Amino acid sequence: MTDESKTIEFTIESSNERLDRAVVRHVESLSRAQIQTLIRDGLVTVDGERAKASLKLKGGERIAVTLPPQAETTLEAEDIAFNIVYEDDDLAVIDKPAGLVVHPGMNNETGTLVHGLLARWPQIAEMPVDEKRVGIVHRLDKGTSGLIVVAKHDVARRHLMEQFQARTVEKVYLALVERVPKTRTGRIEAPIMRDPNNRKRMAVRREGKPAITEFRVLEDDFSGGQALVEATLLTGRTHQIRVHLAFIGCPIVGDSIYGFRKQRVKLKRQFLHATRLCFDQPTSGERLCFESALPVALQNLLDKLRN
Repeated sequence: MTDESKTIEFTIESSNERLDRAVVRHVESLSRAQIQTLIRDGLVTVDGERAKASLKLKGGERIAVTLPPQAETTLEAEDIAFNIVYEDDDLAVIDKPAGLVVHPGMNNETGTLVHGLLARWPQIAEMPVDEKRVGIVHRLDKGTSGLIVVAKHDVARRHLMEQFQARTVEKVYLALVERVPKTRTGRIEAPIMRDPNNRKRMAVRREGKPAITEFRVLEDDFSGGQALVEATLLTGRTHQIRVHLAFIGCPIVGDSIYGFRKQRVKLKRQFLHATRLCFDQPTSGERLCFESALPVALQNLLDKLRN
């Protein structure tokens, strides 16, 4: 652990806002859950006094947030293979292969994209975030391939995350589904949350977080009755496309969690590829767009099903 704690102080200008939400706006490196923990531990004060997370602020209060000493970086850089599509001083766009985990977690403490980022750009270790998520702005599942943007410094990270939160980032995927959807185009609005009966799965539940996916059928004359679908994410929930397509009865080919129990097509991964990504460059504001072709294994499968 480092020896010194850090205190962030600011004055509230707006009124009728909860304390925890106000702190999240000013301390962007921490999540709301982390802020609530600091408040419970008495590390957030309002005009020098402890307060509850739900306190409604009137405006003019002086807030002090004490961040506890941070653990020194323990992640070691690793030589991880990934294709860099584009990079500048602020960010890099990577074409992630299927099988590569984005950041460390349970059962994946080494060999992740983050380990590779640390080897390529060591300066990202200085970001004031969880060391396991340095540089990460959004994620792709282990079994999903395609485009992902990473930040090289914290200002760029915050700018990019704001774009994701404002839903101005364009994220388009290609998916091969087991059945042809009932309509050629569609919009799935179904809230998603962690499945209370299986923590490894997500599920459509009324009490979940809002989730929106739009889709259109590109091709549906395959020999096995499958359909190639283009899916556009308007929100970014965990496993969203996989859950939503399964929800309408069209699970993704190769999906071992949400797909058919007995797979009809032999594929070692799910047929889901992040094919298009557009966002605004954090410094210049220029709109950047990138495209990624299907990996060879997925393209070969399509060709086989066509024949």
